[in-house]
This record gives sequence, structure tokens and C-alpha cells, in this order.
Amino acid sequence: VAGDLAWAHSDANGSIPWGDHAFDRINARIQTRDSDSQTDVFAGYQDKFFGWPNMYTPFNSNESEDIQTLLILINHRQDLGGGDFLEVGGYYRRNDDDYAFNRFAPVGPIHPFQHRTQVKAAAASGRFTSGEISYHLRAELLADELESTSLKFGRYHTRTLSKIVVAPQRIWTLADGAKLTAKAGFSYDDSNRSRGKLSPVFEIAREKTGVAPGRLYFSYAQATQVPTYTALNSSSTGGLFRGNANLGRQRSANTEVGVSGQLAGWTTQVAAFYRKDEDLVDWTFRRGVTARTANAIDVGTTGFELIAQRSWKQYDVVLGYTWLAKDPDYQGAVVDASFYALNYARQRITAAVVARLTSRLELRIDNQLRQQAANILRSTGGSHAFITSIGLSYRPVSLPRVSLNGQVDNAWDSDFQEIPSVPAGRRQISGTVRYSW
Repeated sequence: VAGDLAWAHSDANGSIPWGDHAFDRINARIQTRDSDSQTDVFAGYQDKFFGWPNMYTPFNSNESEDIQTLLILINHRQDLGGGDFLEVGGYYRRNDDDYAFNRFAPVGPIHPFQHRTQVKAAAASGRFTSGEISYHLRAELLADELESTSLKFGRYHTRTLSKIVVAPQRIWTLADGAKLTAKAGFSYDDSNRSRGKLSPVFEIAREKTGVAPGRLYFSYAQATQVPTYTALNSSSTGGLFRGNANLGRQRSANTEVGVSGQLAGWTTQVAAFYRKDEDLVDWTFRRGVTARTANAIDVGTTGFELIAQRSWKQYDVVLGYTWLAKDPDYQGAVVDASFYALNYARQRITAAVVARLTSRLELRIDNQLRQQAANILRSTGGSHAFITSIGLSYRPVSLPRVSLNGQVDNAWDSDFQEIPSVPAGRRQISGTVRYSW
């Protein structure tokens, strides 16, 4: 039996005016474990206040949010041998959220944007083998409930969601020693507030160690989800957030082909995909309307991704490149800009380096160069950005239980707005001291 009790506190003014936060968390965990089973029980509570200008709306206001979250969770896993297992768990989460469009405006006894969400959920998953076929199974059940002073314009404030996944898999050994793996199955999502949806999943892969390419695969998968209460229950005619009670189930289908393996000492992964989203809920902006609006969008996304990594005695290097193109259709809605669905990097290059300068001194550098899709809401920083974070950690010889860490985020003080109209966090320098026992 093992357990731990943790407490954390953070308090800062932030890197821009009125970008402050105050955070407290306490949590406890108990774990029992033997050779073929593990049980975890977790309970935690956190309280976080944070402010940021234009945090959710582009209307030049000092917004803030105050959130308290309680989480209680239990999970048990039983290994059945040969890679088979059974896992069951459940949790309860209560989230209290108090948002302020203008943190300095006086409020009465009833705050205008105050919400309480309660969620109860349980799930079971496992892998079970019969002959040459292994069955991957999962079942989920979730019930939630909303109390709110503003999210009260929809058709309901409680719902039950369920999901079942069945995915049989078989592996063949080919004449050259390679393994051919095929998985085909489905998931079924249902709700007492909307019609259910059956989604197929399929993947076939050929894998052989010690050769290039090591793994080739083709996959097709569908997934669905229902909109959030903010999109469903916000007023459609007034307020800062305009919702739509008639928003339906969101559907996504992804077709992907990829290859991975060793190439000239590098571990590489290359993938190309096409994803089709239907009735995806996006938050949008329209000139002359002082609100963000929830609209359904059909969008096709074509993408390419390359990742390469290599390690030497003193260095680790990870390089990445992604390319995306999107074809949106807002189904007749008038939209001038998108906060999320069409806020993406057309091209993005990443480079991460870990340098072990000595046995006790380590340097980490993370870089990203991005070309963002045009967006009229992006007021500063343009559509190109080069962002770097630098970290340095040191473990003194004379104090083996102590580690010293320094971090510089946004080292070049870029003002690029990752979410359009939301001011970027500026250069921030921090340091920590850790003591372990």
C-alpha cells in the first residue's frame, strides 16, 4: 500500500497588466498493488482565480474567472495474462465557475455568469483473447447536471451519455518475419437528449523490426460528441455568448496513412491524413455584433506531419513539421472570423534540444516557427511567429536532494496572439527549488 498527500500554491501578477492568478490545490492518493492488479483512490480540490484581458471576447475588457473543482476517483485494473486485462473505474466531479466580463464592475447577490456542473461517470475496459483474435472492449456511462445564472436558454440542463466500443484484432506472422495486424470494429455513442450514432474504426499495419521502414499503416476512424452546455444553453439573441439550442451531434471521420522506422540513425514518423468534420461547433465573430456566437461548421482538413528524433551521449534532438489546409462551410451563417476551428497553423516547424552539459547540469530549448492562417481578429503579432522557451536545471553535488530550475518562456518576447484578439503572454522568467525526501 502506498499513498501521498500534496499541496500546491501559486500566485503571480502575470506577464501583462491584469493577467494575474492565484491557485491552490490539495490532493491525496492511495494505491494498492501486487503482481497482477492495481487499485487507485484519488481525491482532490483546487481553487483557481485568473484574469486576462480579452480572455474570451475581443471587446477590450479585463475579464476574469474563478473556478473551484472537487474530484473523487477510484480505479482498479486486473491483469489476466498474455496482455489481457480488465479495468473498471468511476469518478465524481463538481465544478463551480464564476466568470466576469469586467472584473471591476460591481455585481449584486446573483452573479451574471455563475455556473455549477456536476458529473458522475463510470467505465469498464479490457482486452480478452479467444483463439487468434483479441477483443478490445470499452463501455462508458456519464450523467451531468448544470445549474447556471446565464446558461438557461436551452432545452435541458441534465443529460446521460453512453458509449460502447468493440474492436477485434488479429495478428499474422508473414514469411519474411514481419507482423501484419488488422483491427476492425465500431463505437456507438448515445444520449437521452439526442439520437445515437454508430462509428466504424479500421486499421491495418505491417511491422518489422530492424528494417526501414519499420511500420506502415492505414487507418479509418469515425468519432462523435455532443455540444457543451455553453453552446446549447447560452441565449441566441443577447449577451456576450450567443448559443443555439438546436445544435446537434458533432461527427468526425479521419482517414490516415503513415510510416515509421529508423533512417540514418533517426527515429522517424511520417503521416498524411484527411479529416471531415460535420456540424462541428465553432465560436465565431461577426462585425457589428458584440458577442461570440456558436455556429455549426462542416470542414475538411488535409494534413501532413513529420517527426524525427535522435539521441547522442550528451544530446537529444526532436524535430517536427506539420502542414494543414482547411475547407470550411458554415452552412449559411454569416461569419467574419473564427476563434477556434479556423485558427490554425498552416505550417509549423518545431525543434526541441536537450543538452546534458555535465552530469548535473541540463539545458532544454524548445522552439516553434509557425505560419498562422489569416484572421481579422488577430490585432497584433501578425500571422508569423518564432517562439522559444529555455530551461536550465542543476543538482548540486553537496545537496543531492535539491534541484534548482530556471525557465524563460517566450524568450524573444513575441506578441503573437495564439488565440486571435487574446493578448499573448510576454517574456517570463521563473525559478524553482525542489527538495525530495
